[in-house]
Amino acid sequence: MNCCFVSISNDQKAPPPYNCAFILNSALEAPFDSQKTKKDAFSSRLGFILSTAGSAIGLANIWKFPYIVGKFGGGAFIALYLIFLALIGIPAFISEVLIGKSTQKTPALAFQELSGTKSLFWKKTGTLTIWTGFLVSSFYSVIAGWILGYSFQAVMGRLSDIHDIPSAHTHYITLMGDPLWTTFFHALFMGMCLWFLLGGIKKGIEFCNKLFMPLFFLILFIIAGYALRLDTADSVLSFMTSLDFTSIPPQAVIIALGHAFFTLSVGQGTLVTYGSYLKPKEKMLSSSVYVIVADTLVSLLAAFCILSIVFSANMEMEFGPGLIFETLPTIFSKITFGSAFSVLFFSLVFIAALTSQVSALEPLISHLAQNSQLQRKKAVWIVTSASFLLGVPSALSMNVLSTYTFFNLSYLEVMNFITTSILIPLGGFAAVILVGWRWGIFKALKALHLHQRTLRAYFMITIKFTAPILIAFVFLHALGLI
Repeated sequence: MNCCFVSISNDQKAPPPYNCAFILNSALEAPFDSQKTKKDAFSSRLGFILSTAGSAIGLANIWKFPYIVGKFGGGAFIALYLIFLALIGIPAFISEVLIGKSTQKTPALAFQELSGTKSLFWKKTGTLTIWTGFLVSSFYSVIAGWILGYSFQAVMGRLSDIHDIPSAHTHYITLMGDPLWTTFFHALFMGMCLWFLLGGIKKGIEFCNKLFMPLFFLILFIIAGYALRLDTADSVLSFMTSLDFTSIPPQAVIIALGHAFFTLSVGQGTLVTYGSYLKPKEKMLSSSVYVIVADTLVSLLAAFCILSIVFSANMEMEFGPGLIFETLPTIFSKITFGSAFSVLFFSLVFIAALTSQVSALEPLISHLAQNSQLQRKKAVWIVTSASFLLGVPSALSMNVLSTYTFFNLSYLEVMNFITTSILIPLGGFAAVILVGWRWGIFKALKALHLHQRTLRAYFMITIKFTAPILIAFVFLHALGLI
């Protein structure tokens, strides 16, 4: 994963007919309305768990985590990652869901209300997280479009003739160099997201995740079952459970810290928005634990599956596009039932991308629908259309616009840098500061219904101290200042 709003007051007249730029700007500047209530919510606890898990489980779990585990020490790296997850990822995740559940409002109004003031600072901070999710969605859809395109390639058997890395690389470059191919699948993927988002919370987002997340786990377990039968399974399991910290390079500490922060979809407005869809009496903490466990389980299973498959073919792990689009297709073309596993794998990654993308778009849609005169369906059309258009340059960044760079970065890479290196850390930092310091940690602990001393001490320390300090470190390191 793992990347436009308005409320028009009663004395104002809406412009004809729903000017997109006006709506997106005005909604974000909408005055605080304490009487505004949400019209939709998750129908059940399961709906929240599956939808939030769908948001957290994305390309990074399947695309990035296996590579960094393989490169940076196996079990020792995993242990380091789990420690950082407890110190930074979990407290940031819980803080954001708690903000939404406690206020029952979208991020801009939720941040403002929880701050105990009508100061525009906290409202604009909440607004920043909404923008972040929207910007992420624009280029995430492009990458997901590549996945969708390769899924079609797998179904049609066009990956079966790829038997070596050079051929896979040539195939990949040929597809990426076709502007019609990249733009078409960007549009098709966004259209699929549009269809689910038009259904609202219960019949759209919740239905999407109830349909696809069980299928996602079924496919993952099928691939894991296959991986267990490979000759390399035992050695990979041993590698992933060994705790040889002497083999971990210093860079691995930074990598583990960053992944622990980004893996749970914090800083993008999604968790606050989904928290606001929880019923006030719902037990938030236990539901959140299921999401965190699911996200971690997927990462570990994906690492085991991909490491086993790659090493069984005596191939080296690749990072980025090379792993999914070059290494794995080459392997699938050689193994028994390779074509079927190729379809299963790309379907798996596609589902992860779809559920994450729907979540990334929802904060802006929710804000528009709840805080302006727009009906939800019109808000969905405006947001998805704007995200698609903003993503077109990313879709063209490897072909038509490949010669246009900024500091040697393509348009897609610039968008990725702005969101992951700047906006997401700022959003996550603001959430833990708001909960731990502005609202007050004791109010937060009371809202979490925590009575066990050890858990109270854990959340007090991590939300107030370790999470903000480590997020600040992630931010400064991403900017090259540390």
